[in-house]
Amino acid sequence: MPYEAHGRAGQKGRTRSELISATRALIAKGMTPTVEGAAAAARISRTTAYRYFPSQRALLIAAHPEIETTSMLPPNPPSDPESRLDAVIREFHRMILETEAQQRTALRLSLEPGSPLGEHPLRQGRAVGWIAEALSPLQKLLPEVDLMRLVLAIRSATGIEALVWLTDVAGLSRDEATALMRDSAQALLRSALQGRGASTASDLTPRAKSRRR
Repeated sequence: MPYEAHGRAGQKGRTRSELISATRALIAKGMTPTVEGAAAAARISRTTAYRYFPSQRALLIAAHPEIETTSMLPPNPPSDPESRLDAVIREFHRMILETEAQQRTALRLSLEPGSPLGEHPLRQGRAVGWIAEALSPLQKLLPEVDLMRLVLAIRSATGIEALVWLTDVAGLSRDEATALMRDSAQALLRSALQGRGASTASDLTPRAKSRRR
């Protein structure tokens, strides 16, 4: 059981938050903080900090920015999959750009040999869930396996992994990279729909099918 779960939960929760905030601030400055470094920045004793985070890895994982984000859709989201997907991808990219340093740190940690599969935020499928939510209107129109393949294809073409390649390797600006990722997401959606004989999601509704017949 985590140390902060035992007694004085409110105070311990604040201490944990202070350590995480300090870690994120240090990462944003281009550093990869240790537990000792985060403790010093937060003005918390090193002994206390280790009670919350026994290793640098645990600290850096906790500092990942999207731990508690459950949805990328805006309030009163649109009903058509194309607009829903674009809204989610835009918000996804906004979050990534605002927290790029932390995202890159999490990506590096997730690629280290021997890293437990479920330990890192990047491996927990949050972005897959956000994209699946965006495409939920297609649940009655596409077989489950095809819909999941579409979700995974879009996820592979977006996110911090794609941003790193497009900027660091392909040499695109961040604006160019995010625009390309948005276009790729829509192209994958159109391709999946065309595979079902439709150019847009509305073409797959029962009413549209009956008109074609």
